[in-house]
Amino acid sequence: MNTVKIIGGAMTKIGRHMDRDLKSLVEEAVSAALQEAGIEKSQLQGAWVGNASQGILQGQESIRGQVVLRNMGIGGIPVVNVENACASSATAIYGARSMVALGEADVVLAIGMEKMYFEDRTKALTAYKGCMDIAVIEEMMKAYSARTDKFKSMLEKDGGKEKKKSGQRSVFMDVYAYIALRHMEKYGLTQRQLALISSKNHFHSTMNPLAQYQMPLSVEEVLNAPEVAWPLTTPMCSPIGDGVAAVVICSEKFAKKLGKQKPVEIAACMLASGEDHENEEKGGTLGELAAAAYRKADLGPEDIDLAEVHDATAFGEVNATEKLGFCGPGEGGAFAEAGHSTLGGKLPVNVSGGLESQGHPIGATGIRQVVELYWHLMDDGRTGKRQVKGARVGLAQNAGGNIGPAEAALSVTIIKR
Repeated sequence: MNTVKIIGGAMTKIGRHMDRDLKSLVEEAVSAALQEAGIEKSQLQGAWVGNASQGILQGQESIRGQVVLRNMGIGGIPVVNVENACASSATAIYGARSMVALGEADVVLAIGMEKMYFEDRTKALTAYKGCMDIAVIEEMMKAYSARTDKFKSMLEKDGGKEKKKSGQRSVFMDVYAYIALRHMEKYGLTQRQLALISSKNHFHSTMNPLAQYQMPLSVEEVLNAPEVAWPLTTPMCSPIGDGVAAVVICSEKFAKKLGKQKPVEIAACMLASGEDHENEEKGGTLGELAAAAYRKADLGPEDIDLAEVHDATAFGEVNATEKLGFCGPGEGGAFAEAGHSTLGGKLPVNVSGGLESQGHPIGATGIRQVVELYWHLMDDGRTGKRQVKGARVGLAQNAGGNIGPAEAALSVTIIKR
């Protein structure tokens, strides 16, 4: 098997690009990634393109990757389109890496792309519903709502005051609220700890000019924000966004031919799907997947210098830090409260601002996470004040969709320099 390297990575700013289409966003990210790699588009031998919702949102099905790449003069090569909910572009990296590792190509492009902002916001909410089992979604949401109401009355500490509600929300916020409540009941996680995580990620985003939100929020401001689905308030939840991220990966031999002095290696890129019955004490499917990735990379959680995890809500970060082995079961809230996951802590998590602040263009998030890690490992100034000093190993955890309370698609990618 060939050793696989990353030699170029780029992303657009995440946000509301009402005046731009996917073609222009892809051209921006891909051109920058190719320029850094030091290759011409004619040298590419393949491309994997992750996108979750363009078919629903714009009607473009089947050949999404071919459409955006042909626009910038890239054709003649195999282009593989990948749709796997929020893990779409993490899956694209998996495919591109496999292509190079197996010797089928020397240099391959992986792209994650999504355009979600339109005048009619209900389109995006419909796309989110498609990331669940639509046959049982109504029944499931009724069960979640009943449980949330029950535990809210038991756990809420604000004297029963009615909070202002946020506007429309995706069904995933109810799922995350339900799982967070289970964690509160079992381990004692508090709403304040969730607010602390959100505040931490908003602080990180103030150092990221590509983030959708770049304003600091105190813990109290997060707690007092409009409620989405208790215990979650709006700053604890990721916004939708438009954006594209791209990486150029190649064989070690190809990187040496280009004279790359310190290319970053993809040490592990693992995928899994959720299961009906998980052993949560041992981390469930995500814990098993992380263990497999650590074995593949010949590393452990203690070797990770920084991580980008799937914080679609603040509770997503709690869940990930526990199941990735950064702390023990039930300790995710305390881990953050101790400052361990803050920039300058022992294992900074989501120094980009995470999904909560950088935004969540569904199909782009997986590669966006990897590009962020790649920039830190290159340590060439692109991450500015949020640079994790001395970073040599980064981990990205991405997840997509839900079947019941379990995530449907999961990925763990480890890169090292």
